[in-house]
Amino acid sequence: MISQPPTLDDAQYQDDILKGVSRTFALTIPQLPEMLRHVIGNAYLLCRITDTIEDDNALTTKQTRYLSDMFSEVVCGHVAAEQFVDELYPLLSDHTIPAEHDLIKHTPAVIRVTHSFNPVQRKALERCVRIMSRGMADYQETETLDGLKDLPAMNLYCYYVAGVVGEMLTELFCDYSPDINRNKSELMKLSVSFGQGLQMTNILKDIWDDRKRGACWLPQDIFLKKGIVLRELQSGHSKPGFQEGLAELIGVAKKHLCNALIYTCLIPPQEKGIRRFCLWALGMAILTLRKINGHRDFHDGQQVKITRRTVKATVLTTSIFAGNDWVLNQLFKLVSQQLPDTAISDELFYRR
Repeated sequence: MISQPPTLDDAQYQDDILKGVSRTFALTIPQLPEMLRHVIGNAYLLCRITDTIEDDNALTTKQTRYLSDMFSEVVCGHVAAEQFVDELYPLLSDHTIPAEHDLIKHTPAVIRVTHSFNPVQRKALERCVRIMSRGMADYQETETLDGLKDLPAMNLYCYYVAGVVGEMLTELFCDYSPDINRNKSELMKLSVSFGQGLQMTNILKDIWDDRKRGACWLPQDIFLKKGIVLRELQSGHSKPGFQEGLAELIGVAKKHLCNALIYTCLIPPQEKGIRRFCLWALGMAILTLRKINGHRDFHDGQQVKITRRTVKATVLTTSIFAGNDWVLNQLFKLVSQQLPDTAISDELFYRR
């Protein structure tokens, strides 16, 4: 299938819709070098379209899998984006926010930009969407309040949702810079852990919000050892065993975020834009994790959401010291010192 070249309107639409579907990425992506800003902004929108398919509860499991597979083919250039829009857009419910409705409607504009990238960039984006689409569809079919079977199952879920994004970003960073590419082996080893740290933090923050829609992404094995059956959890009635299980997962997430800092410090100090992109996400995650740890009896995600003032302080501090590895490590130790550690083997935390 021959793709049409993107227009200036397509590029402008990408910039505008990014602000509508994600305040966080609308903040971090502009920090990137210009050569990366465009492709990573587009990559985020592709992932957001994938996520929209998975999240709209008006779609049946069969429709979700079919449309997810179709979108992967659209990204690869094998199916027209217009056909995808014609099939998905009329099925979207009010569960999907207006900005996401608009994004789906304008999928052809996003895809025209996708198909303008170089072969390495396109391959990275195509792989990410393919793995994410299939993995998320698999997990959606087993979504219940029972939780996931065990910690390895949670790891796999986090890989499909975020770890594969870490791999994609690393491919894009290495394609952009020969200096970064020199550390590619170590960066790829850490990239999945970086993504998992961010995703685990989101899972812990959103425990009770997810339960309201019938989902639980916590591992049963961790909590069964504490005498807690996840299906029986009730908001506002946090038992000691549940808080102990939460502490274990906080320790795991902390270790992943520690790897995220190692990853960031492997980026050459002169690439301050890429470092800021990583550090802002890392900083907000570790501060959220600290808040969760201090309020393990929380029963609403708003109770452990960091304030705008905290976000601004994180942005300012990490921007000032983006090129100083020693200071960054000291800041991480200071913020995370009260978080529990994990006794789980280091093998869990690295890409195999």
